[in-house]
Amino acid sequence: MTRIRFLLQLQGLGQVGLSRFAAQHGALLQSAFCLQPNLIKNAQRQVIKHFHGSLVCAKRNSVPSAQPLNEDKKSNDSALIHADLFDHVSGTFKTKATFNKAIDVFIKSDVRRRGHVEFIYAALKKMPEFGVERDLAVYNKLLDVFPKGVFVPRNFIQRMFNHYPRQQECGVQILEQMENYGIMPNLETKVLLVQIFGEKGHPVRKYQRIMYWFPKFKELNPWPIPKDLPTDPVDLARFSLARIADDLDAQVTVYQVPHTDVTEKGEHVTLPHIVGIQSPNQIELLAKHNPDRPVFIEGPFPLWLRKTCVHYYILRADPTPADEKEECPYDPESCLAYPLALDLDLDRDMGDDETFDVEICNEGPVFAMCMTGQGDEATLNQWISGLQQKNPILGQVPVLFLLEGRTTELKISSDKESDSQNSQHEDHQTQDRRSKVEANR
Repeated sequence: MTRIRFLLQLQGLGQVGLSRFAAQHGALLQSAFCLQPNLIKNAQRQVIKHFHGSLVCAKRNSVPSAQPLNEDKKSNDSALIHADLFDHVSGTFKTKATFNKAIDVFIKSDVRRRGHVEFIYAALKKMPEFGVERDLAVYNKLLDVFPKGVFVPRNFIQRMFNHYPRQQECGVQILEQMENYGIMPNLETKVLLVQIFGEKGHPVRKYQRIMYWFPKFKELNPWPIPKDLPTDPVDLARFSLARIADDLDAQVTVYQVPHTDVTEKGEHVTLPHIVGIQSPNQIELLAKHNPDRPVFIEGPFPLWLRKTCVHYYILRADPTPADEKEECPYDPESCLAYPLALDLDLDRDMGDDETFDVEICNEGPVFAMCMTGQGDEATLNQWISGLQQKNPILGQVPVLFLLEGRTTELKISSDKESDSQNSQHEDHQTQDRRSKVEANR
């Protein structure tokens, strides 16, 4: 065996090393060459087997650019496979139970949870389809997919260099989606994050930021919107109009409920709902309105309630001219807008500038608002007819429609006198227009 080792060393040496080795071990070489040819062949086979490992290393170093492309392809393929898993397990019924079933299938398929990052990303994209994007229990179940105790840093160097960054980014992505949908984590979420990433991981810090800011903004909105909006259009219109109106005394009136009517020809016609709102102050302002000046029905204006968009219409008038404005005296003791005057001599700094410019925008009064299923003139005419019961002045005032750039006129008259007044008003308007045109010429 010693002769074989010397022969192997001899084949591994170069020309310079071969001469030195021959001078030192000449006798041993002579006896080695006298060996049987089978031993030499076996020695050559061992040499070839020894260099077989080096060829693998050379092959890996020869194609360095093919490795990331293959990794990206594998990750995309695995994401598609996981997305197909949800579709295969759920079938046509995409519910919370089928979503949890798909997670259980992945957990039981492999003990080591290979590909859990790709699976979680695919699950986050599929959550809106299953309607579980606002369910805290489902997010905790997704966090439970991570292996426990594997990604926890053991020393300060691992914490410094972002131990397992890909898994930590996936955990942060779960918390960010919870934050986007307004879901506050609970104690179970914190326990899972500590078990997976440790107390100093990035997902735990993200959890701490959410728990600091969410309680501050949770009850900040004085007019909160419920998570589940009413599905009935009449109830939704009631809620929307009460939200727009800035008066607690405003009364919501349902002028028409959606129903199906049969005409004289036997045709079925679906009539839309008409819901309006008006406050006592608006009734008082409309009663004092000048009948010679028209009022306008303008709209539709959009109102967003979470992901639901509704439209409303307003009944308004032009701003009152400065000559016709009447300043009503206010009692300073009973009106909060004009509190008691206090004569106090306060030392003020010379740099204080009490004069400032305020941009005043004169807007006309709004007399009423409504929501309806159809924004055509016939439907809005029914709304005005319903308003006329509490506002009889509408029978004397011309009403103009300003609907999406179209300008039309509606006359509502209760008797012949109102018709004559409206016709006289139209004659005066046409004469004024003709006189303006002649003056321009």
